[in-house]
Amino acid sequence: MEQFDFRSMSFYQIWIRSFADGNGDGIGDLYGVYDKLEYIASLGVDGIWFSPIYPSPNADYGYDISDYRNIHPDYGTLEQFRKVLDRAHGLGLKVILDLVINHTSDMHPWFLESRKGRDNPYSDYYIWRDPKWKGETRLPPNNWFSQFEGLAWEYCPERGQYYLHVFAKKQPDLNMDNPRVREEVKGVMRFWLDMGVDGFREDVITYISKHPQLPDGIPFLPGINGLPFYKDGPNLMAYLREFRAVAREYGAVQIGEAPMTTVKTALTYLTGEDRVLDMMIQFDTMMADCIVTEYVHLPFSLIRLKRAFSKWQKALAGKAWNALYLENHDHPRVISRYGSERFWRESGTMLAAAYLFQQGTPFIYQGQEIGMTNIRLGSIEEYKDVSSINAYHRFFTHRPKEKRLRRIHQSSRDSARTPMQWSGSGFAGFSTVQPWFAVNPNYPAVNVETEEKDPQSILNFYRKCLRLRKSSAALLKGDYREYCPLRRRLYMYERRYRSECVLVVCSFSAREQAWRLPKGFAKGSGVLLLCNYPEEGVPGRLRPYEALVLRFRASDAPAGGPG
Repeated sequence: MEQFDFRSMSFYQIWIRSFADGNGDGIGDLYGVYDKLEYIASLGVDGIWFSPIYPSPNADYGYDISDYRNIHPDYGTLEQFRKVLDRAHGLGLKVILDLVINHTSDMHPWFLESRKGRDNPYSDYYIWRDPKWKGETRLPPNNWFSQFEGLAWEYCPERGQYYLHVFAKKQPDLNMDNPRVREEVKGVMRFWLDMGVDGFREDVITYISKHPQLPDGIPFLPGINGLPFYKDGPNLMAYLREFRAVAREYGAVQIGEAPMTTVKTALTYLTGEDRVLDMMIQFDTMMADCIVTEYVHLPFSLIRLKRAFSKWQKALAGKAWNALYLENHDHPRVISRYGSERFWRESGTMLAAAYLFQQGTPFIYQGQEIGMTNIRLGSIEEYKDVSSINAYHRFFTHRPKEKRLRRIHQSSRDSARTPMQWSGSGFAGFSTVQPWFAVNPNYPAVNVETEEKDPQSILNFYRKCLRLRKSSAALLKGDYREYCPLRRRLYMYERRYRSECVLVVCSFSAREQAWRLPKGFAKGSGVLLLCNYPEEGVPGRLRPYEALVLRFRASDAPAGGPG
């Protein structure tokens, strides 16, 4: 079946537990989603990506799946999902689901059977290894750490073996080398595609093939010392080709999440007639204020962010297609990271212009479009995220509790998981009862209802950006070029297609910034398409976090001048 044109689209991500409570139990659900579909369509997006909505014990809030072919009872039923799917399609919205196949929950029936012994049909569905022994001391099979929770091996007395978990202890890794496991995955894909789902976002998909010997990792690299032996593994391409064959039967889109991947590696999955993924969620653009993980925090560097933007734009140009994002469920809120809570509206709108007009398919995470910010809870006991809790108790333990908690304030995934702020009324309009997790106290000012009424709001700026993107051939198809790459507070790039050139100018500063048109651009010839300030500014000066979008005729903006 022919694939739909994902390149001209944009998507809205829903982390359902915190999106909208439709049945009054304090937990977001499919009933709440159904009620908000018109709102989502009003943004100008073309599709929805659902983070996991399957049954789960919630050790990692949905990314530990116990049943791939059903809906978590907190969120509704298969019948309600079908209603959401049909209504979304009626509104012109595609629907893609998270496909989490690197691991399951330890409560999945496959694992419950697998752990019973070595002689049942599911015994080889997971990665089991015998212990090592040092005298009378039992040791794990290798020295790998998990990314979330201590060592990557958990002992199972029933089998007398360890199972591998690259993430949390309750997330055992599937053995994708087992052909029966791959057939199970294909069956899951067909189950949802037959229902009418339009594709999948594939969680840590580059981790599903492990080195067969599972050798020791780099000893001094906590958290990811085994990464070279489970990332981009020896059979990964073969397995992805199998899954791609299923997707092609339905014209489904596949978006792969690939932590710590390089552009060179990404191109092997994204290019050619037999490409195995359509887009890739890379992490480089999330590393402008940290090293490897948000828990190792650094001061924000615009130059580092621009290098990441331009590296992916240039490498994929004419060969593959970018997935554009600045927020999702795995990262803190971007205004609190790359923008300014003091200049909240200005930086929130500027950040939208900085990424939405690049070449690629934009993804907008729930609450990003209204400028939701990080939450700062009073104690680690108030946090829910397993990786945040583990980081607090495992790293920098020699420092005072207050400093360790400030690090969590900066880095926790939970900041992306506070309830969506729909109004200034009780519980931010998310629910009529106490929500499952803390509401950010800034909800009386930062909410959909208030911003709907303000033409200059972050919400309405996102709508303007998406409308402009759809109306411009240069923004949909044009080549990307960055200017002034060494400017520490200015990001400027163009998109050029045939007779149209669009120049995007973004200040990342709380102070006024000088700027000028690139060499060769005719002064006074640009038409202002978009600005995030209501009143006209001073030519050549950018106000705090100002964003300008200008259109030029190609004849007034010759290509090939100095960058």
